[in-house]
Order: sequence, then structure tokens, then C-alpha cells
Amino acid sequence: MATDELVKTTGIATHGAARLPSVDIDSFNIEMKDEDGFLGDRASKGAFRDILERWRKPLRKTGEDPFGSEPSEEISKKTLDDILVGDDTEASAVVHSAIEDFAQELAYVTRRFLKSKAWAKTERIVVGGGFRDSRLGELAIARAEIILKSENSKIDLQPIRHHPDEAGLIGALHLAPTWIFEAYDSILAVDIGGTNIRCGVVESSWKKAKDLSKASIWKSELWRHADDEPTREAAVKRLAKMLKGLIAEAENEGFKLAPFIGIACPGVINEDGSIEKGAQNLPGNWESSKFNLPASLAEGIPQIGEHDTAIVMHNDGVVQGLSEIPFMQDVERWGVLTIGTGLGNARFTNRRKDGGNGKDRDSTENGKKKSKGD
Repeated sequence: MATDELVKTTGIATHGAARLPSVDIDSFNIEMKDEDGFLGDRASKGAFRDILERWRKPLRKTGEDPFGSEPSEEISKKTLDDILVGDDTEASAVVHSAIEDFAQELAYVTRRFLKSKAWAKTERIVVGGGFRDSRLGELAIARAEIILKSENSKIDLQPIRHHPDEAGLIGALHLAPTWIFEAYDSILAVDIGGTNIRCGVVESSWKKAKDLSKASIWKSELWRHADDEPTREAAVKRLAKMLKGLIAEAENEGFKLAPFIGIACPGVINEDGSIEKGAQNLPGNWESSKFNLPASLAEGIPQIGEHDTAIVMHNDGVVQGLSEIPFMQDVERWGVLTIGTGLGNARFTNRRKDGGNGKDRDSTENGKKKSKGD
């Protein structure tokens, strides 16, 4: 599909843009390295499981492993959370030890990000991703912040406010131009991950709070595509079917659904909606120059209501971070780290409104915005 055709199907904003209605995106999806490899590998979901395994090994040799023979990667977050407050002190001590080591790694990685040019003068970092959705995740984040503050760092490190599953959908609101919220009360949002694809109808609650702080998920659907191992084409077809179902339900309930779909997707998102790199965990080859998810979805869902469908896609870490915009107005520069299969990251600078009249927010609608890499 030619570029001029892409603009017609997705043309209210640029995919992967560096300038959004409320923030400038200073960087996202940075892949930093040290002597041991990629930094993100030190503070990922898998890294925590590896640390837990290291603490279990010496106990296993003496037959005193409180977890028995269960592999560390298969112990659920809920089980680990229950152990933290349970009566088995040895099991609890193992989990606490793993949390402490992981917090040290998270503090190290955070320190390295803060030293980079792109993250200079960052005042606050929110931590999202699936790992945050647990007591052990919250403890690791809090402990990492204490470690950093003990080194005289002034950085605030805190869990993302919304549930990570919801943050990835709610953040999609901030990809849309202001007029959408004046004319419509909800949008469709998609959050694509290496294991799951989630989509939902997001209520903006614009009339209650124009900063979108009251936004919520009306309904969402989850497909664990990793279990089905579909082809790329089958995955897109299934996603389109899920979205069509949500459109029908929203219309039946009387929602004024905008002709807009916001997509959060792993990887470096190009201006035309193609994926440059970082989508290796998705079903099939999503980095092919012949594949364009926004264009494919626009073909499958050409209209919502009486209007042509507009689609905007951005990096999943960015979109999760965007959900925090209403709550970040007391700082100027802030970032997000998402702890999942890898370590997602993005750094934002708030765009100050012109006299508070919202003109600056609407400036993206004239198409003069910088893109990733400007």
C-alpha cells in the first residue's frame, strides 16, 4: 500500500509521533547495553524468576526448598504474594531475598537511564507492566526507590496508577486530537503483547474531566494468542472480529463511539505505521515491509458509524505511560518503565498549554508535528 493511501486511512495523526497533544516524547524503546548485555534483561519478568531460582538452588541441595520441585517460572505471582504474608518463614525469606536482589537491579537500570542524555532531568518515573500487578512488584519498586534515594537521587519511582492491563488501553485516549472528545464519548483501544491481545471500549468522561483523569474501561476482551499460535493474517483477522463485536455492543448500549482506534504495539513504530524492530514476540513477521497493521485494520473496519475509521499506533510502553498524563502535571519531565517480557521505556516532557486555553493541545491537528527521530 502506497504512502499516500496510508495517509487517507490513518491520517489524523502520525504513527509513532514524537509530539502528541499533551506531551513530547523525548525517547522510547531505548536499548541500552552494559558489559553483560542489554540493560532491559536485568529488570524483566524473566530476570526476577532467574533471581528466585538462584536463591532456591542452595536450599534444593539440602532438600529444604520450600517450593519443592515446581519450576520458578511457573510459580504464579499470586502464590508468591501469598507467601509474603504466610506462615512459612523460610519461603517468605526466599521471596524477600529475590525482591531485594531484583530491586537492586531495577535501581541499577534506572540509574543508567537517568544518566543518558534522553532521560536528563527526569523528575519522576512510573513503573508499569505485568510485574507491577503484584505485591512483590510493588515492594520491589518501593525498595528500588529507597536505594536510589539513599544515593541522594531525587527521583520519584512509583507504580503506575491504573492496572497495567487498563493503562495500555486508557493511554490510547492521549493519541487522539481534542475534537474527538467534544463530539464522541468513547474510543476503541488495542493493546498488543507478546502473549495477549487486549482490546476495549474506553470512556473518556470528557465532560467530567477534560484532562481525561476520569477515563475508564467500559468493556474489554482478551485473546491469549500465544496459546493458539496463529499466523499473522489470522491474528489480524481475529483482532478485527473482536473490535467489530465491541463496536456492535457499544452502539447497542447507546455510546457515541468515535471513528478512531488507538493501538499500543511493541517495537519502534514508523511514521507510516510499519514496525522497524522489536516485534519479534508477535505471531508471524510484523516487521516485514509488506505488512502494515493500521492499514490492514482500516481495510477490515473501514467505517465506524457513518465515518471513515482513523487509526493511530504507538509503542506499547509509550501508550501505557500516556495514561499517567493527568497525574503528572506537577512535574515537567517524567518517564515510564514497563516490566514484562522485556523492559519497555519512554521519557516525556509535558507540553505547557498556551494560557490554559488548550490551543497547544490542538496544534497536532494541523499535521505539523515532529516524528520519531526528529
